[in-house]
Amino acid sequence: MSQRTVVVIGNFDGVHRGHVALLRLAKQSEPNARLVAITFWPHPMSVVRPDQTPALLCGLERRRQLLTEAGVDEVVVLEFTSEVASWSPEEFVDRALRPLHPARVVVGENFRFGFRAAGDPELLGKLGAGEFVVDAVPLFSDGAWASSSTLIRHAVDEGDFGRVRELTDQVFRMTGVVVQGDRRGRQMGFPTANIIPAPGLAVPADGVYAGWLTRLDSGDAARWPAAISVGTNPTFDGVQRRVEAYVLDRDDLELYGVEIAVDFYARLRGQVKYRGMEALIEQMHADVEQVRHILHAAG
Repeated sequence: MSQRTVVVIGNFDGVHRGHVALLRLAKQSEPNARLVAITFWPHPMSVVRPDQTPALLCGLERRRQLLTEAGVDEVVVLEFTSEVASWSPEEFVDRALRPLHPARVVVGENFRFGFRAAGDPELLGKLGAGEFVVDAVPLFSDGAWASSSTLIRHAVDEGDFGRVRELTDQVFRMTGVVVQGDRRGRQMGFPTANIIPAPGLAVPADGVYAGWLTRLDSGDAARWPAAISVGTNPTFDGVQRRVEAYVLDRDDLELYGVEIAVDFYARLRGQVKYRGMEALIEQMHADVEQVRHILHAAG
């Protein structure tokens, strides 16, 4: 017989404090069971109401990583399609839950499932009677699952990464493969690693930030302090929105084609169109010194 599980269901976008607290409660309720998280990909709204799909805080692999770090033994990704959206509550239980042999299912009190959100925690409990119990957990006061994900998105939009850390206990991270840019940064003495934001993911407001760059292809996960720019390079009339990270005091890094992570810690300023390269270079020197100070204070 398969080991019994305690199953937690949710989108888990960003895996914030509310999610982590929910997972801990689930584990405490069944300490001898395997903790399984069911998450949906893509976001259900992208299928049900595409025009209302939120910008996601992280991609699927980052979500898996954060759930595992939060203590989940197995992450089950339910590919959300129009067929899945049409499942009745009974079909959802038969297809998504019963194969996992749950002893207990933990959801938020506002959890809805099945075609046109026909199912709620009460119905889930009835469908699982004699097989598993259902815990419907109240929303957390510091912003619960869906609502706090929304709060985090607003904070990212505004570049308020202190608030992001308050809500998630982690820095906001973007990942991507380094692409070749205009090479102007190298000409000015600030070579940058450029990534293009992935469609559908949240992107900080245009501006300059303090943070870190980590190369993800390295066994030692080398991590360096960085000055980060988000935007279109208005001084040079750019049009493509990019994330550009300059690793402080390094001009010897070869990162083209390398997958990197860019972690955002603090916002310095908004994006400005300068009157020529000399004015921009002067500002970049000032930005780098401010980044150095901020990250040194951050430890």
